[in-house]
Amino acid sequence: MGRSSLGTGEGLYLSTASIHMLFMRFPIDALFLAETDAEGLSTVVAVRHRLPPWRGLVLPVRGAAGVVELPAGTLEAAGLERGDRVRWDPILS
Repeated sequence: MGRSSLGTGEGLYLSTASIHMLFMRFPIDALFLAETDAEGLSTVVAVRHRLPPWRGLVLPVRGAAGVVELPAGTLEAAGLERGDRVRWDPILS
């Protein structure tokens, strides 16, 4: 919220199973992930494409430990789907 966009390669991880788009100025993709396992992998439990600003709402996603918000179109381009396993490395700034 408060930003005008997410840059290519940027994302935001939130430790929550639901999100809203109030006060957002741009659409996003949302990648809902289960807890990270001992191998450092997380299972994709849900994907939401191009959530519209101000109107989008995602109710709690069963099994989600967190969500990664990404620029709209990122998940489609990557071909990520429910059930895929991903490894991600957070970069703190």
